[in-house]
Amino acid sequence: MIHARSVLLVVLGLIGGFALRGGDSPARAERDTIRDLQRVEQATVELFRRAAPSVVYITSVSLRRDFFTFSTRRVERGSGSGFVLDLDGHVVTNYHVIEGASSARVTLADQSTWDAKLVGAAPEKDLAVLKIDAPRENLHPLEISRNEELEVGQFVMAIGNPFGLDHTLTTGVVSALGREIDSRTRIPIRNVIQTDAAINPGNSGGPLLDSRGELVGVNTAIFSPSGAYAGIGFAIPAETVRWVVDDLIKHGRIQRPGLGIDIASGHMARRLGVKGALILNVHPGGAAERAGLRPTRRTRSGKLILGDIIIAVGAEKVRSSHDLVLALEPYRDGERATLHVWRDGKEVEIVVRLMQNESSAGRESNENEGIG
Repeated sequence: MIHARSVLLVVLGLIGGFALRGGDSPARAERDTIRDLQRVEQATVELFRRAAPSVVYITSVSLRRDFFTFSTRRVERGSGSGFVLDLDGHVVTNYHVIEGASSARVTLADQSTWDAKLVGAAPEKDLAVLKIDAPRENLHPLEISRNEELEVGQFVMAIGNPFGLDHTLTTGVVSALGREIDSRTRIPIRNVIQTDAAINPGNSGGPLLDSRGELVGVNTAIFSPSGAYAGIGFAIPAETVRWVVDDLIKHGRIQRPGLGIDIASGHMARRLGVKGALILNVHPGGAAERAGLRPTRRTRSGKLILGDIIIAVGAEKVRSSHDLVLALEPYRDGERATLHVWRDGKEVEIVVRLMQNESSAGRESNENEGIG
């Protein structure tokens, strides 16, 4: 009997223990949730503390001439964001932030302001590099991520100066990858990151960061009917920023090998019913001439003989001069490219050895070429 009573007490004790722990579990879960939330918040706070000193405020300045006195004065024309790239004082921003400016000033996180000079610009990628002569101890470079495996849903953070409010933090996720937006030259920028982190006027040129605090993109545009944030922002990916900035620092512009040709404008090509990049002129001594590509010409009687029409570079389809620029972008000086050309009513393959210091696709022709 004693044995049975002992067993019963043990069982009741276990049940009571489980009940107490069960009753305590919601409170414990709430405490754990609060601790987790605090850890997430603390990680964001720490990330901002590390990255914010790298973000700069850029003011573009233009010269305005007084109509009555004929004197000139410097007038602030706009502002944007940027970030410190290295201890040499290179600062990266969007091209459109400094477009048309006669000079620019860069304000660092310590509120010191420095006159900047333009090192190089790539309007077709909406990127520019400035340089300031600030002491190295004032500069806090931002690391550009080399991890190209971004995922939709990944946490990102934007720091910039929207509406002049310096060092503003917004957070969100990668909403989509592989988007395409137009540059200032109308040449598309590919593989753009879409994010819902709030981006507003003044954020342009500022960094989009991952959870490690590394730059994964440069904030450059928004999609909005009103002109303010509507949940859709775009950033130029780090993989593009790396090679473009490297070229701008070394050469002042993007270095692409090219064909040495002039191409019909989009309007002209449409008038002629051409789908592809129509070659108007071939530059003497250039890659196209050496490969035997044919220009457009007129006979003595005035008949128009269309030149070669480039319809693909390797596996990359070419429907316009802009497509040709992007198709040639991965190539370097001296490399060979296989062009698919429409000539005399049939497709022909022509291998071209590309040459440096030529326009990547040749110049797009003006409408005064006399064709039509």
